[in-house]
Amino acid sequence: MKNNKIINKCYILAIVSLFGISSCNVLDQDPVDSFNEESLFQDVNLVEAFLYQCYDAIGGSGSNVLGMREDLLSSSTDELLNIHRAGNVTFTKGTLSPSYLGQFGDAVDSRLSWITWSNYSNIKNVNTLLGGIDDVPTTTTVEEAKIKQIKAEAYFIRAFNYTNLLRSYGGVVIVDKTFNLDDDFSTPTRATLQATVDFILSDLDKAIADLPLKTDIEQGRATKGAAAALKSRLLSFVAGKLTNGGYESTNALVSFQSGNINDRLLAAKNAAKDIIDGKYGTYALAGTTDDPPSTLSDEEFQAYVDNYTDLFLQKGAWNDEVIFGVQYLNKQGNSANNNLYWGPNGYSCWGNNEPIEDLVRQFEMKDGTPFKWDKYTPGENYVRAVTQAQLTSDPEYNPYNGREPRFYATVLYDGAPWRDRASTENKVQIGSKIAAAGSSLVGKSVTDIMSTIKKNVEEDGTWTMTGGEDSRDAAKQAWNGTKTGYYLRKMLDITIDGEVDNSENAWLEMRYAEVLLDYAEACIELGEVEEGLKAVNQIRNRAGLPDRPVNVSQDQAREWYRHERLIEMLGEGDRWYCIRKWMICGDVLKTFSPLYIYHFNDGVSFYLLNTTTLADERTFINANYWLPISTTEINKAPQLIQNPGY
Repeated sequence: MKNNKIINKCYILAIVSLFGISSCNVLDQDPVDSFNEESLFQDVNLVEAFLYQCYDAIGGSGSNVLGMREDLLSSSTDELLNIHRAGNVTFTKGTLSPSYLGQFGDAVDSRLSWITWSNYSNIKNVNTLLGGIDDVPTTTTVEEAKIKQIKAEAYFIRAFNYTNLLRSYGGVVIVDKTFNLDDDFSTPTRATLQATVDFILSDLDKAIADLPLKTDIEQGRATKGAAAALKSRLLSFVAGKLTNGGYESTNALVSFQSGNINDRLLAAKNAAKDIIDGKYGTYALAGTTDDPPSTLSDEEFQAYVDNYTDLFLQKGAWNDEVIFGVQYLNKQGNSANNNLYWGPNGYSCWGNNEPIEDLVRQFEMKDGTPFKWDKYTPGENYVRAVTQAQLTSDPEYNPYNGREPRFYATVLYDGAPWRDRASTENKVQIGSKIAAAGSSLVGKSVTDIMSTIKKNVEEDGTWTMTGGEDSRDAAKQAWNGTKTGYYLRKMLDITIDGEVDNSENAWLEMRYAEVLLDYAEACIELGEVEEGLKAVNQIRNRAGLPDRPVNVSQDQAREWYRHERLIEMLGEGDRWYCIRKWMICGDVLKTFSPLYIYHFNDGVSFYLLNTTTLADERTFINANYWLPISTTEINKAPQLIQNPGY
């Protein structure tokens, strides 16, 4: 498997020549050649090599499996901005349609696309494997056990692909057999949401029954725990408002027509609890889950930062938090370039997937209290003016000081430590320097400050301004400079020179933190607030934050839970499914402005949410709660019913 195993090259070549594993329409009528299929199913090792190829396509098309893309799915949420292809992020632009899918379509570069209908390509290959594997001759009990395990892994892969399709489209076409020449391709239709859920759960039950525990299989392959976590993920999603009457309640493709949400929440809770209880192996958060002391030394605080940072940079044996994922290691032939794609432009990187100011303000202070932009000037939420004397007396005048550990593991901000660069003392430099006194601007509005700077710098030339080396006014690659005022730190490796070296890190598709969060949500929605917040507090404690009180209202618990999920899972793609499941897209997908930073030579600094310009203009339309099936696919199979609203 490409993930964590070097495949025997002769088998790889054989598989490629036999099957040509590539993108295809769900109703593609090209058959698998009988002679080649017959050859494949004469050798258990060749079948295993074919399975590895199915693993390599598990996240869709592209050179990187799972979610490691140049353009992260999270840029289709209120977390991040895609600075290079914002127009292709059709979900946030209100332009998503059957004829214009943007990065939810198959036409864009594979390293940029997200969940697409092309998941059926891999489903087709899995069906080929399952259709012939029972005919493979075996001569030993070891080979018989291998066949049984391969089947279970194939069921997991098919369930994974169908789960992605369901969470994106609702009920989809269920295909569980190999195509034959005499099949009628004009009749397959979309199954109901309920039927699609039932099909996936059936595959997962088969997978769980015959998959080994993580201790008994090579790292990176499916395990009982991985299949159980996928079941938890699926059941958590379908227990949300979106599929339970919140949108087109009478449409069986996108909403359940029977049963009730409480039963679905209970099923989601139980699925997560099985994993928590160790039924499918030992899983735990990496790091301590003890309530941290009220005062942390610098070393203790940094340990929390490093623990969260290192979670996504694992290069050896997984720790117990990882349930399913992939390592990008050069020695194993894997390739990732996220340092290049996301890193600061001043380091010759491309600066994509940038945190948004509203998101940055969601990170708490290190004592667990909310960050307040207007702490020193109540009611002023756009300007923070800081003098050197103020900063000396209280370092938290700088909005990036005193924040929680995950902030420093997730966001690159002005002054953040980064790679060697003597000119900026090895720090990210986003703010501009102005050779003038800034004290006269203290107390003024954003509009007044921006107009004064423009007049003195651009029109009169009385002030000299030098752009930060990692800004859009930089001398190097200005076009890659930040449009929000930040860069993404999470999943980047400070030891890697992204301009010349591949990244070596991990994409954690499923981890124990998600299971705990799914469990917490189900408990809270069922009214079991105390139990749910105890799970939330485990996440917080691991991050170096104190407990939330557990004797609160359901509304308060829900707010705290959703906040914790936003921060903990940031950048991992989870948010796109959550804001749709909760049906809050219209509330959170907002047009926003960039943060500008100016450092004057009299020691005065300004942090400005520059409302005189926009970083990205966003619109959400309700139809986009579900992806549309592309016009091309509908033309190929007119019997397929389009999603509502399109």
